[in-house]
Amino acid sequence: MSETASKAAPVPQSRLARSAAIGGTATRIFGSAALSGVTRIALGERPRLQDLLMTPANIQRLTSQLARMRGAAMKLGQLISMDAGDVLPRELTEIMARLRAEADFMPPKQLKQVLNAAWGEGWLKNFESFDVRPIAAASIGQVHRAQTKDGRDLALKVQYPGVRRSVDSDVDNVGSLIKVSGLLPNGFNLSYLLDEAKKQLHQEADYVREAEQLQAFSLHLKDSTEFVVPKFEADFSTDTVLAMEYLDGVAIEKLVDYPQDIRDGVIERMLELALREVFEWRHIQSDPNFANYRFDPDTGGIILLDFGAATELPLWVSDAYFGLIRDGLKGNWETVLAHSLTLGFLNEAMSDAEKEKITDMIMYSFGMLGAPGVFDFGDTRHAEEMRRRGIDLAAEVETVFLPPIETLLVQRKLAGMYLLARQFDARVNLSDKIKAAINL
Repeated sequence: MSETASKAAPVPQSRLARSAAIGGTATRIFGSAALSGVTRIALGERPRLQDLLMTPANIQRLTSQLARMRGAAMKLGQLISMDAGDVLPRELTEIMARLRAEADFMPPKQLKQVLNAAWGEGWLKNFESFDVRPIAAASIGQVHRAQTKDGRDLALKVQYPGVRRSVDSDVDNVGSLIKVSGLLPNGFNLSYLLDEAKKQLHQEADYVREAEQLQAFSLHLKDSTEFVVPKFEADFSTDTVLAMEYLDGVAIEKLVDYPQDIRDGVIERMLELALREVFEWRHIQSDPNFANYRFDPDTGGIILLDFGAATELPLWVSDAYFGLIRDGLKGNWETVLAHSLTLGFLNEAMSDAEKEKITDMIMYSFGMLGAPGVFDFGDTRHAEEMRRRGIDLAAEVETVFLPPIETLLVQRKLAGMYLLARQFDARVNLSDKIKAAINL
């Protein structure tokens, strides 16, 4: 969740209102494109459709509208930017990436209506204080801090009205807008991604399920001194309000200004946690948003928040990743190929040349991961080389294949860890950590 909400704006609640908002945005975008196209043609130019559609003004127009709608419309943008950002055009990725940081919040009048429906009128008498302005806002809900009469300090996650029942229509509407933009690469299976997004968004809008996930991670980490999970507070929780203990801390990304040893230690622990989630518990919190982590400078503990995207992994996923990492570090090319096919990094429909290029990229990554000593995330040479190889591959690939959603969830988790480590310029003995996780 974004710590700094943009502005107060009512959430459109009915399907008709939400569809009209998307439709109106599309009309304005295409109207702007048509006018610009006529002007440029009159000047003797032959503009491409996507150049007319994805102007800076239209990008801002679409981003602002999705941020105002919140719900699945906004969340879908976040998912696409993380899951498919490497294969989508820069313009579309830019739109979606902005949605990870922008979210309007409900005005007090609408908030009161939501809480009246959840708790009944007169609920304020149960609190010593209640902050009307949220301390965080995102796609599914916003968080308020409150102190109860019996002395508890709570964080209350309040779901936006209409979000749950509008998931399917929101996803369909945004998907249609993306399709007509002309920005998708050939063969990109957007329908598959949209279907999976619907499933995940229904889960994230289920606060009863999230409460169960919260408590499950509390059990996973009950003996940990390095990670803290807020306590679930059942008496103030409903299907639209998730109440938990308020834990104070510093936004994790602010540690960029902390000493090197603290930054390195945080990344080491978060990497160990990610590996435990995949290989030991087979239960991952798959949303890599930095706002889901905070740091307690007094104890050095890492606070874990937001378990709406937590999910159990099938055994075949953990086994395939285990085999891929083990054989990749050993340099076993043929078995790496087999595990990559299982996980969906490779596809039987690909040409042998495409398979070889992708496998070479995978083996290159294991070459740097398996190198002894400290891995410097601040050294961009490896990332630049991987990007160069990816661009070369994309130029030759005619059809884009997406891995199974289970693989995408793990990749999103690992990508989030990498991005944070790079932001910290962390230096970690990566090889030893990975080998310890797979008993190599």
